[in-house]
Amino acid sequence: MIRGFLSLYSFNYPRIVIYMLQSTEYMVKPYLQWYWRTANFTQVARRRSLDMTRRAKLLLLVMRLGVALQIALAIVLLVHAYDARNWQLFNIGVVLLLSFPVIWAHLITVPLILARHLIAVPLERKLVKQSAALFSKHEGIKIAVLGSYGKTTVKELLLTVLGAGKDVAATPANKNVAASHARWVRTLTGKEEVLIIEYGEGAPGDIKRFADTTKPDLAVITGIAPAHLDQYKTLEAAAQDIFSIVDVVGSENTYVNRESEPLLSYVNKNQDGYDTSEAMGWKISKISVSVDKTSFVMKKGKKTLNLHSGLVGRHLVGPLAFCAAIASELGMSNKQIEKGVAETKPFEHRMQPRLLAGGWVIDDTYNGNLEGVRAGLSLLNELKAKRKIYVTPGLVDQGEQTEAIHHEVGELIADAKPDKVVLMKNSVTAFIQAGLAAKEYSGEVVIEDDPLRFYT
Repeated sequence: MIRGFLSLYSFNYPRIVIYMLQSTEYMVKPYLQWYWRTANFTQVARRRSLDMTRRAKLLLLVMRLGVALQIALAIVLLVHAYDARNWQLFNIGVVLLLSFPVIWAHLITVPLILARHLIAVPLERKLVKQSAALFSKHEGIKIAVLGSYGKTTVKELLLTVLGAGKDVAATPANKNVAASHARWVRTLTGKEEVLIIEYGEGAPGDIKRFADTTKPDLAVITGIAPAHLDQYKTLEAAAQDIFSIVDVVGSENTYVNRESEPLLSYVNKNQDGYDTSEAMGWKISKISVSVDKTSFVMKKGKKTLNLHSGLVGRHLVGPLAFCAAIASELGMSNKQIEKGVAETKPFEHRMQPRLLAGGWVIDDTYNGNLEGVRAGLSLLNELKAKRKIYVTPGLVDQGEQTEAIHHEVGELIADAKPDKVVLMKNSVTAFIQAGLAAKEYSGEVVIEDDPLRFYT
């Protein structure tokens, strides 16, 4: 506790604050939530450092000048109050001197708020309005990819598989909001045959706004899970927003991940989609999963596809099959489809196998939802190995369901029966332990107090 208090007055404190702002993409609410969760600021930015962009340099300069001015003012007040024996003024000086870390951690957000509302928002609105015309004129097939999880994975799989036979463009990385869409469409040639657009549901109404701008021809909903519930409050509210896409493309052009149980309660039984047994009328069989590859067979009428992927996990069979089925609908040959699927590789930190010191490490650190945990543990349970170890810090952004979700995480871990479980010590550790105990897990459990030391 004393170390945490003293960390507020470290020389690097202003740099740490700007790092926290930068890491939350200068979004004030997530930054403040992180700030008030932090017990010791010297533990922040140990794995990465501040990227000294022009914005970061300017904010760091403003904060350092502000802190210096407040300290100088406090010292002047203290000296003057002491000379005048004005103890009330002296107390004000003490408060002013001690409070500068907290005050400037909040004051530094003021220019961001003003700049966003006075400059960024008006410019973004203009840019988005202009982009609507560009999307409308583009003759390529537009595919919207949306959901609480799995969006980027399905988008990248579509890009790879369809790219084996079509001129395809997709929104980059996780650039999935209106302004990102608007900037991206300006980079296109207009000759692309397929556009793949990822939608990020950050706040209620986003999906409808994105669709009105990008005008998709079809959509795939990758799943629903308790993510971003700080914005939506309930899973039902998030589902309603996601399913507003149906009003734009129609039910017949909406495809769903039928292995997402929460999602199924919002669709009819005949809704087209994909799972590990079927995708858009294609039957799936002969699934084989190993630590570094996945293969399966798809059949529809007289057509047969023998598919082999570098991706790992049974949970990826459905998305791969969906991409293959869409490719077939768009007129690609079996050879092109098989080539496209063969080119799919693990994404960094998402079920990424690594050979380390004679053992396999499956890096899934970018997973941030319960369904991802379920998929990872299912893979761990399915793979053959002499010894299995599961490591997790838990999940973030789970809202009011944090305790229930992490209790379920503990139960899922127990069901997978790893030989050893390593938990990073934090606010959800006890909930995971309770889940392990509920299923009478008998393996070794280690609580790691220093995650940085453990991972390095």
